[in-house]
Amino acid sequence: MTTPSYSSSFHFISHRIQRFLPNSQTVALAVILLFGFLLIYFLSDLLMPVLASIVIAYLLNGLVIKAEKKNLSRLFAVYTIFSAFVTCLGFSIFVLMPMVFSQTIQLAQRIPDMLNTMQIQILHLPELYPQLMTEDSVKKVIISVQNELLQYGQEIISGSVASVVSLVSAMVYLFLVPLMVYFLLKDKNILLEWLLRFTPKDRNLTTKVWKEVDIQIANYVRGKFVEVFILWAASYITFSTLGLNYAMLLAVLMGLSVIIPYVGATLVTFPVLGVAYTQWGFSHDSFIYTVIAYSIIQAIDGVVLVPLLFSEAVNLHPIAIIIAILFFGGLWGFWGVFFAIPLATVVKSVLNAWPKSHNNNLNKVY
Repeated sequence: MTTPSYSSSFHFISHRIQRFLPNSQTVALAVILLFGFLLIYFLSDLLMPVLASIVIAYLLNGLVIKAEKKNLSRLFAVYTIFSAFVTCLGFSIFVLMPMVFSQTIQLAQRIPDMLNTMQIQILHLPELYPQLMTEDSVKKVIISVQNELLQYGQEIISGSVASVVSLVSAMVYLFLVPLMVYFLLKDKNILLEWLLRFTPKDRNLTTKVWKEVDIQIANYVRGKFVEVFILWAASYITFSTLGLNYAMLLAVLMGLSVIIPYVGATLVTFPVLGVAYTQWGFSHDSFIYTVIAYSIIQAIDGVVLVPLLFSEAVNLHPIAIIIAILFFGGLWGFWGVFFAIPLATVVKSVLNAWPKSHNNNLNKVY
């Protein structure tokens, strides 16, 4: 005979399971999410070209849809958008990357000279503030920082040289990824119909979640690419006009800094102002102009670009964003950081769409 306490415990566990997986639609969503996570987590290195192609095709498909709304055939829209994509890719590979690579090597080689310049200035601090620091303590800090920066510089150079070894595989990827992007755009409907054959039939909840996620991710990622491009272009024009060294490298860093909210803008401040200081010094007008221009660019990005580009994006709490960056960045590195907010949006959409049980039913268990 079943005791009352055992029966109560059984009903409590049963209710918990039903609350977590209330129906077949929830089970289908859970299975799809789990399978997708495991596939990306364990096979991300092997499938990286495929995943990159899917992401790029997904982003370009939004432009194709907009072109179709203007009474263009899908095939013509695909040809046009794909040609523009290949043109931008060629510019990035054959023009932008060589400039950034060259300036990175030059900056790494000049680190000792820059450190010597800064060391001379820092050694005057004990004379100005003898009650706060001594000359010996300042020298110890300088030596420690100098060793660390020299090590980073050597790693950049050695890493750049080592990357030449993987040039063949990179060239293969550069051929395969655009090819896969083209076919993903061209045969999108055929591929989706084939893929849906392997998913559960009762997937209404999954479709509901995907529609919400699709809107938010599309707005965020496409807006982020536009923000990166605008910030890069504005920074390069500004730095080149001011005559700042390594203008292209610093402009690329400015563009990439927006990928990491709150943190990127702070990190990019040090190389920009550090290069300006070692080039001109604090008292030079060009240094002051650089600081003012840099501040204006960051202000325009925060006050104008972000509200304009991401007005339809889901608002996430800063703590949620930071946790997402740490978690997904730890899993997938750079791409995890880049897609941290979209992935956090996925989690939020799933939680919002997940069936809720009533508190009255929960009270009955107790």
